[in-house]
Amino acid sequence: MMNNKAGLALVLLLTLLVSACSNYTFKEDMSVELADFNHTSQRGEKVGLEDLKGKPWLGMYIFTNCNTVCLPMMENMKEVQERFVQKGIEDYAIVGFSVDPANDSPEVLTEYLRRYEMPDDSKWQLLTGYDQKYIEQYAFKSTKQLVRDDPNSDQVTHSVTFFLVDETGKMVKNYSGYSEETDGVPIDLIVEDMGMLIDERLTSKEAAAK
Repeated sequence: MMNNKAGLALVLLLTLLVSACSNYTFKEDMSVELADFNHTSQRGEKVGLEDLKGKPWLGMYIFTNCNTVCLPMMENMKEVQERFVQKGIEDYAIVGFSVDPANDSPEVLTEYLRRYEMPDDSKWQLLTGYDQKYIEQYAFKSTKQLVRDDPNSDQVTHSVTFFLVDETGKMVKNYSGYSEETDGVPIDLIVEDMGMLIDERLTSKEAAAK
């Protein structure tokens, strides 16, 4: 009898947990319309904001010669993408803006991405083809992030933020992309938000169009 009661209690608990999870909805923290851009990807192709519209994407600032935060940021984004694959999340992109465009050619960016053995390289757009002043101004004015060249070294100071852009080209949420704390990067939240953003906006639009 006790086993039956324990089993019933477990079923009820699981039902409540599933219900709680299903009640999660995506919530914007901001709505910042990004300035237009049109740059060269690691494939040597032009990629612009208009090309990315229609699906949400995660953005970040990186450079291949970085000897501090970029490696853990890339590893964290790799973990995010691995989780996307596990959950069957497909309709997204990941965009990395190089903050050292003078050195980060498409060929260099291709090799850089290859090092990390990402689950799906096709989702990645590593952008270059502009000058240093441009990316510093674009980061600050459009995405509200810091990018600053260090004239005394080969390093560039830049934000460690991952930013989520919705299907219309608006930045809607920021996350820490690097932290010295064990649980400082909200991988679970990023994955949940991307999945819900796709389900709530894209899937519902497709259903309405039928």
